[in-house]
Amino acid sequence: MAIADMTDAWDERVAAVWAAAAGSMVDDEVIAAIDVLAAERGTDDARAEFERAGARDSAGRPGEAVPLYAHALELGLDDEHRPQAVIQMASSIRNLGDAGRALALLDDEYRDHPDAPFRDEVSAFLALALASAGEERRAASVALLALAPHLRRYTRSMTAYARELAD
Repeated sequence: MAIADMTDAWDERVAAVWAAAAGSMVDDEVIAAIDVLAAERGTDDARAEFERAGARDSAGRPGEAVPLYAHALELGLDDEHRPQAVIQMASSIRNLGDAGRALALLDDEYRDHPDAPFRDEVSAFLALALASAGEERRAASVALLALAPHLRRYTRSMTAYARELAD
């Protein structure tokens, strides 16, 4: 079996665990299932660490999740998973009471990866972190700039108004 086939099979098994957990609170059983799969790849695998972090995060254990997200990001995630890890880690950090640190992570992702997947999601969490940090006008600007391209009309004027808010 080729390496790509093994990776695809691993991804499918991870997806199956998450699908089975959908709609319910993630518990120790889900964490254990993800940990078993992650162990196949080891602690030096960014995706494995990302999945371990996500399981703990989903179980309401942000303090356990944050170091795992940080390790996954340090190891290097692909463009699909990096923004998800940043969003999830920043959200956990904000929930732990450090809006400034969450804001810094999201600001970096927003600035450094303008064409990355999950751009709207990064914008939404950035707006939330900005509001938590007391920067409501900039939060509204970020949210409106993310929304503007999805409007059927008034995109140009909404973009201009959103930029005015930030100035």
